[in-house]
Amino acid sequence: MQNVSIIGVGQTPVGEHWETSLRHLSLQAIEAALQDAGIAPETLDALVIGNALGGAISDQHHLGALIADFAGLRGIEAFRVEGADASGALALRQGALMVASGAAQTVLVLGVEKVTDVVGSQRTAALATFLDSEYESAHGATPVAIMAMLMRRYMSQYNVKVADFANFSVNAHANGSKNPNAMYRNVIKADRFAAAPLVAEPINLFDVAPEGDGAAAVILTSSERATDLVPQPIRLMASAVATDALAVHDRANPLFLSALQQAVSKALRSAELSQSDIDVLELHDSATIMTTLALEASGFAAVGEGWRLAAENKIGLTGELPISTFGGLKARGNPLGATGVYQAVEVVLQLRGKAGANQVPEARIGMTQTLGGLGGTAVVHILGV
Repeated sequence: MQNVSIIGVGQTPVGEHWETSLRHLSLQAIEAALQDAGIAPETLDALVIGNALGGAISDQHHLGALIADFAGLRGIEAFRVEGADASGALALRQGALMVASGAAQTVLVLGVEKVTDVVGSQRTAALATFLDSEYESAHGATPVAIMAMLMRRYMSQYNVKVADFANFSVNAHANGSKNPNAMYRNVIKADRFAAAPLVAEPINLFDVAPEGDGAAAVILTSSERATDLVPQPIRLMASAVATDALAVHDRANPLFLSALQQAVSKALRSAELSQSDIDVLELHDSATIMTTLALEASGFAAVGEGWRLAAENKIGLTGELPISTFGGLKARGNPLGATGVYQAVEVVLQLRGKAGANQVPEARIGMTQTLGGLGGTAVVHILGV
């Protein structure tokens, strides 16, 4: 992947965009990315779209033709990639592979999701499609319910309290409060964390990320060409994907994200880097327990010790390992299938030194980690200046 670079990025705020359709959100992000790259639409060779729930919530599949047409790109090669929450990250990988292979010169990768048009049981049922339909969701399981069981088991096995997870959310909201594109810009006090209303015991309202609507886009081209087009291209140094059993109960160790461990290992090996080289990490903080497990599986913390990075205040913008630097899923909002592209946009801004109040000092190498469901799919990208 060392011959692929990002030359343009664009995003919409994450939120409840009831008056904005799937296609209109997409167009906003596409136009922003084209403007950022300073290129014309007709120079694009392909459009790759990451989306998880267009069919289940918007009654709309066949997004490639729909969005290409609406964005004035009729005739372009365009298709949708699906991998639950990891859809956007998988789309980024597919776009990069097209450039690296020579199949396309310039590729626009879009992540888009519309989820807030439905509420209650309808949204819960849509999210449950990320699970094993026969052995999990058919019995009433939902993603947050299974995360709650994981958190309960983790707390019991490692003698951890709910309050020990607090600083993951405190950090996310502190960063989100400075991000104009964040869904929630309020700050959270650590001493109020454990007292928040329960969602699925022991997970409470401050543990779990809110679903939101949004679209983000990146434009890819070859690294040689990128230097002629923009003053500060960002290299895609590595891209990796791995899978695990879809149902958590089928895994050898439910508290270890094996797919993420494999994807991180592949990406670091490809980029000839180690964990200590990562300056900024955007991970899949759909709940504090998932943040904890991700840090452990990625080798940034020992098994059973991931929560300590938050408890010891090592994850802030000036900390040992800055995470969720624009608020993460928790405060920026969780746009599901678009998440992986939002993460890429945020790391690009960090590496350009254009993150404003959210800037990590001297950031030169960033990693994104995106999970499909509860880790059945894991996608990792490493970006560098």
